[in-house]
Amino acid sequence: MKFSFITLFPDLIKPYFKESILKKAIENDKLSLQFYNPRDYTTNKHNKVDDTLCGGGAGQLIFPQPLFDLLTKIKQDDPKAYIVFPLAAAKPFKQTDAKRLAKKEHIVMVSGRYEGIDERVIETFASEVFSIGDYILTGGELASTVMADAISRNIPGVLGNQESLDDESYNLNDQDKMMLEAPSFTKPVIFENQKVPSELLKGNHAKIRSLKSKLSRCKTKYFRP
Repeated sequence: MKFSFITLFPDLIKPYFKESILKKAIENDKLSLQFYNPRDYTTNKHNKVDDTLCGGGAGQLIFPQPLFDLLTKIKQDDPKAYIVFPLAAAKPFKQTDAKRLAKKEHIVMVSGRYEGIDERVIETFASEVFSIGDYILTGGELASTVMADAISRNIPGVLGNQESLDDESYNLNDQDKMMLEAPSFTKPVIFENQKVPSELLKGNHAKIRSLKSKLSRCKTKYFRP
């Protein structure tokens, strides 16, 4: 899987891939990264990328030219490149999207800044648009990184133990409903007068699965009624 990040601030994203599982995935050629700065594709004297909003309004907007030129080049070099825009006004990004996008060969994440990106760029180039939550961020870099992380861990070979994906939140259960993951516990068995549920300690895997299913349903009912 290749990720191309289009951003005015690449150093906001790069450090995240220099540690832990994603670093190993890059070293093992499961992932590759490429970064593009829109300023490098401007045609004006001062490498300016933003301008005022048509019709008035606070703030600046990234104007079309640099992104049009850059994304056109990317699509010419790789017609299969799948271009994703993280936006506040978009459908929610979900685990099912992460799994589906993990099958792509090349994903391009376009991070906006200021008040966003001229809509004509999005309408022309977006394969999909996603929101990671109902709140506003300073720029799209965090959202791009979040989605890239969620996608990457669903690529075969990225996680050390692929089975760890099976019991995570938002995976489909036997009734095809999205469930939150059951609570997890480790040693010591008793800590601060709180004990691990005894059923988890007896080695009966059928009963353990049943308990985890019940706890999963309780947590889902509480947090996601």
